[in-house]
Amino acid sequence: MFARIREDIACIRDRDPAARSTLEVLTCYPGLHALWLHRIAHACWCNGLRWLGRFISHGSRWLTGIEIHPGATFGRRVFMDHGMGIVIGETAEIGDDCTIYQGVTLGGTSLTRGAKRHPTLARGVIVGAGAKVLGGFTVGEGARIGSNAVVVREVPAGATAVGNPARMLLKEADAAREHVANQMGFSAYGITADGDDPLTKALHALIDTAAAQSKELEKMSAALARAGLSLNGQDGQDRAPAPQVNAQELNRWVDQCEPDAQRTPDAPADSDSSTQTPSRTHK
Repeated sequence: MFARIREDIACIRDRDPAARSTLEVLTCYPGLHALWLHRIAHACWCNGLRWLGRFISHGSRWLTGIEIHPGATFGRRVFMDHGMGIVIGETAEIGDDCTIYQGVTLGGTSLTRGAKRHPTLARGVIVGAGAKVLGGFTVGEGARIGSNAVVVREVPAGATAVGNPARMLLKEADAAREHVANQMGFSAYGITADGDDPLTKALHALIDTAAAQSKELEKMSAALARAGLSLNGQDGQDRAPAPQVNAQELNRWVDQCEPDAQRTPDAPADSDSSTQTPSRTHK
């Protein structure tokens, strides 16, 4: 028992840079208190003292703000950081070395009594603040659940789940996506090699592509005309020429329309956003 207690304290000190001493961890970390009270409640639950287990769990929620059903099972070195608002259901299973942040729900989507209704977290899973993991599936070893994600299906080992509903970001696919993004001057993580705004760089790339395609269409039209193919409409009138894409003018417009957050500190702030928008539209 004392070895497990020392292990619980050590894992908190390893993962939380705000933990300055063992005394601070023992007295000021509700996630640790909830875990210890849950072990007592779980022992009562497994030995047929169901009401007593639920009562201890209820008292733990009142003291710590963390609600753990006494039927849930925990591995070793589980860390619930901050902890307020965590809800863990009856059939949930949390593996070794998992980290769970505040506001997380490990909930169920089935009303079948006795069924596996709540998720299983494999070893080393990290669940970000406010995430909802709902269902009796498994979150693979080393997976990460982003903050406020809503996960309703299995997460592969080593993957990252983000969004609502959550989409899976696999390491290999994410690396390939980042490589393509870097080629066009845009980083999926909001970072560029030269420090420019990634959204602006992406818009510039799209404008340049549109201008290049416009030139190719002009060449194709000229080739068709030299081959003697008519480009007239059914009424015998020449079709209106396709609008030309002026890449330089559009790029200048994009630079002028950058958000205020991207302006340099020396640039004057706009005083009236309601009068600024029509002027951009006029351009």
